[in-house]
Amino acid sequence: MFRSLMPARGRPGQPGGTAVALAAGLAVLVAGPTVATASPSASAGAQPVVTRAALDPALVAGRGADVDFIEQEAENARTTGEVIGPDRTAYTLPAEASGRRAVRLTPGEYVEFVLPSAANGITVRYSIPDAPQGGGITAPLRVAVNGKHVRTMTLTSQYSWLYNQYPFTNDPQAGLLHPDWWITECQCVPSATTPAPSISRPFRPGQFYDEQRLLLGRTYRAGDKIRLTAPPGSAAAWTVIDLLDSELVAPPHVRLLAANVLAFGADPTGRRDSADALDRAIAFARRTHLKVYIPPGTYQVNRHIIVDDVTIEGAGNWHTIIKGREVALPTPAPDGSVHTGVGFYGRDAADGGSRNVHLSGFAIEGDVRERIDTDQVNAIGGAMSDSTIDGLYLHHTKVGVWFDGPMRNVRVTNNIIVDQIADALNFHTGVTDSVVAHNFVRNTGDDGLAMWSEKTANARNTFDHNTVQSPTLANGIAIYGGTDTTVSHNLVADPVREGSAIHAGSRFGAEPFTGHLRFTNNTTARAGTYELNWNIGLGAIWIFALDRSIDADVQVTGDAYLDSTYNAIMLVSDWPVKDLYSITNVRFRDVRVDGTGTSVVSARAAGSASFANVDARNVGAVGVNNCGSFHFTPAGSEFTLTDLGGNDGGWLAPWLLPNTITCDDRPPVSPPPPPAQW
Repeated sequence: MFRSLMPARGRPGQPGGTAVALAAGLAVLVAGPTVATASPSASAGAQPVVTRAALDPALVAGRGADVDFIEQEAENARTTGEVIGPDRTAYTLPAEASGRRAVRLTPGEYVEFVLPSAANGITVRYSIPDAPQGGGITAPLRVAVNGKHVRTMTLTSQYSWLYNQYPFTNDPQAGLLHPDWWITECQCVPSATTPAPSISRPFRPGQFYDEQRLLLGRTYRAGDKIRLTAPPGSAAAWTVIDLLDSELVAPPHVRLLAANVLAFGADPTGRRDSADALDRAIAFARRTHLKVYIPPGTYQVNRHIIVDDVTIEGAGNWHTIIKGREVALPTPAPDGSVHTGVGFYGRDAADGGSRNVHLSGFAIEGDVRERIDTDQVNAIGGAMSDSTIDGLYLHHTKVGVWFDGPMRNVRVTNNIIVDQIADALNFHTGVTDSVVAHNFVRNTGDDGLAMWSEKTANARNTFDHNTVQSPTLANGIAIYGGTDTTVSHNLVADPVREGSAIHAGSRFGAEPFTGHLRFTNNTTARAGTYELNWNIGLGAIWIFALDRSIDADVQVTGDAYLDSTYNAIMLVSDWPVKDLYSITNVRFRDVRVDGTGTSVVSARAAGSASFANVDARNVGAVGVNNCGSFHFTPAGSEFTLTDLGGNDGGWLAPWLLPNTITCDDRPPVSPPPPPAQW
């Protein structure tokens, strides 16, 4: 969500537990080191390898978003560069890559993809170095098809490379932003330590990747070869290519009977600001009960467009681009913002909110390069009831969609939300009866999709059939309190640090969980990551009692947890409140666990859970790591497990039941083999 995990001075482990020796700036125990492998042979990549979240698509059938593009990982393509990874160590390029591997090119080297299907558009996910003092550089990338030069892309690192502690900085040489916070690198509070520890710079670099889309100018056939070359003389000492998405982009959508923004003075070349023209078109459309149509072009908009009772359609998110600069305000706004920027906002909920807003078929390209939590520089914001957000491409804003309720009945569907400084989407405060479905999310700087019931509970909302890849901080999907919530048929892969693929947390001042909380038929991959502040591994699904107990009807049914770095399932309470709050009556049923670095279940709280037909294989440590609330009583752990039958794989052995203490505070990681069909 749109606030970091606040660094803790303690952690929910046993005091005096085994410490892990950590190199400054790396701070993580992981499954496998960084490996640079030899380049594939000349015949490698002759046949296209299609993946979803770097997995065989058969492993995730029916889960995640339906999208128009086809994913191909660079490490499966023909290249003269070198494959980097696999690695899950935070602050490394492989860790933030899809599938934890990528291809590194030096000037003159290439990676070549074979198109699996006809395409006229590509998306390249890449990383290039930062400038020595921060702020980014630009560098060319040549695109050729079947040996013929087609385009030269201009890559940039101006929207990547953050450093240091929350809320981060663009300055690689900055000292600690919070020297009074406990940090894992020295196992100390630096400002209270004598002699002062030596902290390397840059400190905790991250969010390395960006992506660009390119129309190729014509349609190429299946079997044609797309070659990406870092040309000689490039300003970038290296160019890392993570993946290529290819797509057959549809022709522009045309709406003839509409309030066409060109008639109101909008400039499709992007040279003049079109914000006032959009306002005029919206006002006219409301009076005449017409839709607003934004034809193909790039439109400069450097502030919020306020929308209420209006439908705005673009020609398609490849064709209609609303692009703006981040603009410093002369004085801070009442909400604390010090910048404004491009975005479509409903009216504030305090002013009644907006309703009947329908946005579709365009891209919003922001200019956000730093994280300032008070800034309203999101692509979509405010409150919009009885509304739809469909088919947008949201890029380089702070948060793609941040709704501040109370509001009801919004549908957010079929959007692509990538390269955000913070969340992709957050339902914040009293959002009810709403659905988020078939959205594709990649490279967020905080939670991918979140519901945050701060002060007023969210209720009866669903996250369904979404794909979330590579959040560099926090969780893929996070639920903070609320009533009657469903998270179903989602695909979440490659969280990097301080979060899980799926998270339920009583924290951040959220209202309690009430009614039911359902996690149903989700798949996670390469999750169960490292929690920096606690210095422990998490679970692919992580249930956390921090502000209060979790005692709602929580059911996890049909999930699949694949290749978890640490645990598949974790239930935990923070050390200072472990004797106050518990997690009770969570039910797991028909779950598949294929590969854990440590355990199937890690319990670090008082409470209980039941298990039925939970099958596991390739488990790296004891099946149940049961610490309870760390009192180690003669009666056993304070956490009780109930075996309801059908739990195959030997992970839930009779001797573990109901509450045998098997506590290993930080068990060693045993990397599992790749997941396969069950």
